[in-house]
Amino acid sequence: MQITFLGHASLLISVGDKTLLVDPFISGNEKAKGKINIHDLTPDYILVTHAHQDHILDVEEIALRSKAIVISNFEIATYFENKGITVHPMNHGGNWSFDFGDLKYVNAIHTSSFPDGSYGGQPGGFVLTSGGKQIYIAGDTALTMDMKLIPLYAKLDLAILPIGGNFTMGINDAVMASDFVECDKVLGYHFDTFGYIEIDHKKAVQTFSDAGKELVLLQIGEKLEI
Repeated sequence: MQITFLGHASLLISVGDKTLLVDPFISGNEKAKGKINIHDLTPDYILVTHAHQDHILDVEEIALRSKAIVISNFEIATYFENKGITVHPMNHGGNWSFDFGDLKYVNAIHTSSFPDGSYGGQPGGFVLTSGGKQIYIAGDTALTMDMKLIPLYAKLDLAILPIGGNFTMGINDAVMASDFVECDKVLGYHFDTFGYIEIDHKKAVQTFSDAGKELVLLQIGEKLEI
């Protein structure tokens, strides 16, 4: 499994011969300009954690061009289905076996509305099982006791957690989240995109190290093998 960081909370995950795009916010991200071109992205699936603009901005353009299947909660899936996009709706606690592996939709504590203010359902995250590996994509979330359920059905190789604070949990809560999900290797995301979520990289890495854990911070376009 290979994960490419596309900036903010956007990820490209290669599993076998399939490619999954997570929460594409690229064309509107100043930090991704000149590094990632959405026209080069041809995913088989697009996973959407919630309806905020900084997670769905490029979904429609990429999905219509690539014929990718959008996977999200019922409300978000219906929204994109009405735009002529093929979807697979899910909801909390549900799981489904796809041709790339197994996906479970899990709880997140956040808000979820489309840019026009319409209802985007409840936010969520995903546990992906593929090729003998299991990863947790938390989405935008606070620290939540529901994270303690994840080890009951997944032995994680990687937890992908928001670390920017203000809108989501920050560094200290992310350390606790890694305890809850029983995974000491964390890929941080949802940081540095704008002022509210800028972090001190050195301090963040050291905080995790002091707790006996590893925090990976990728540059935009950089890859991580799991």
